Amino acid sequence: MAKQKTIVKPVSITDVGLHTGKKVTMRLVPALPNQGIVFVRTDLEGKPEIEASADYVSDTVRGTTLEKNGVRVHTVEHILAAITGMDLDNVIIELDASEVPIVDGSAMPFVEMIEEAGITEQNAEREEYIVKQNISYVDPDTGSEIILMPSDKFQVTCMVDFGTKVLGTQNAYLRDLSEFKEQIAGARTFSFLHELEMLLRSGLIKGGNLNNAIVFVDKEIDPSTMELLKKAFGRDDISVKPNGILNNLSLRWPNEAARHKLLDIIGDLTLVGTKIRGKIIANKPGHRINTAFAKKLRKIIKKEKRDNVPDINLNEPPLYDLIDIRKRLPHRYPFLLVDKIFELTDKYVIGVKNVTFNEPYFQGHFPLEPVMPGVLLLEAMAQTGGILVMETVEDPENYLTYFLKMNNVKFKRKVHPGDTLIMKAELLEPIRRGICRMQAYAYANNKLVAEAEMVAQIVHKDKLALDK
Repeated sequence: MAKQKTIVKPVSITDVGLHTGKKVTMRLVPALPNQGIVFVRTDLEGKPEIEASADYVSDTVRGTTLEKNGVRVHTVEHILAAITGMDLDNVIIELDASEVPIVDGSAMPFVEMIEEAGITEQNAEREEYIVKQNISYVDPDTGSEIILMPSDKFQVTCMVDFGTKVLGTQNAYLRDLSEFKEQIAGARTFSFLHELEMLLRSGLIKGGNLNNAIVFVDKEIDPSTMELLKKAFGRDDISVKPNGILNNLSLRWPNEAARHKLLDIIGDLTLVGTKIRGKIIANKPGHRINTAFAKKLRKIIKKEKRDNVPDINLNEPPLYDLIDIRKRLPHRYPFLLVDKIFELTDKYVIGVKNVTFNEPYFQGHFPLEPVMPGVLLLEAMAQTGGILVMETVEDPENYLTYFLKMNNVKFKRKVHPGDTLIMKAELLEPIRRGICRMQAYAYANNKLVAEAEMVAQIVHKDKLALDK
């Protein structure tokens, strides 16, 4: 599997926000494996963080806004597109204001920042969602549609129809992520004159100027509008070029508008939080449908991951049997809740427990309808994870494991005598100073029955003696 990537050193850029008009410095900082993409508002007390997740999308008008606990970050799509386009996984984005700088209206300045910072591989495998069947989403109000279909690599096709003479139907393509810098990153944001006029009269796009946005003129410019434009852009020489755009710049591609829409798709779908191996076909995309699709896909991936029952042959000899397990977890006897270990790597472990009516707890726990207690389901998952943890020390019989906390504990289904529990525990990050953080799942009858995020500590018996 591919390795995760981050940048080598911090880099920064200072410009204004498109909508707020406020000066902002954005600093990109290397992040740890599995940390993902995180925004940090350094201008606020406590430096609150907002993960780049579709769960935090709060607004999609003229850009994508993230909000968590009342803290917002505006116009995140261009920097997210650059991070994904440059094939990064973990980056901290520090901002001393509420909006990402607009610069020239494209993702190219951010690509250049990443190149200046350098890219490095990390000692962690990259998670990738491999699309196995078509997934679609249609916005009933606009008719916009996004389809994600199987492909051997990440690809995007974007089709737009603006319904105007100056800018009609356009298509753009990304056939491989390696094309992003040369073919997509430089596509600048754009607006139609009627939208621009409305936004200016509403006091928005305070940071707009004739160097960071293409303006397509789709209406006659009356004297009042011309005065509004002159005042907003601080220029008296505003006119319309023969191709129907204001005289601020020349198009980099005839289909630059469609390429920018494709750029926005990549940025917004970064909020899924997982690399995608599949082909996206988008018809009339926008931030609203992009982020709605990202939310849907995020839920699908989460559910598939939860319900992904490990594929093991229970009739094959196990890697560790009960005797082997007792050697590695001696302190668990006589309450050992793992019978066999079938798979064990440095990242995850898969174990099995056969639930029988002879379990002592069934005598008093729902005697008329015996159900395995939830606390013991957690203990069984924890003991399975303990095998993974103890594999990191040479003399496991001299160590003990202790729970520190459990998060996001969920019980999905009841477990009865006669069920076979299949349990999987995987490290969420490398073990540091004896602290291990794991995600654990338990399955029975091909269904997820319980899950939890667990934090435990491994302690040598000698240290315990000294502490006493």
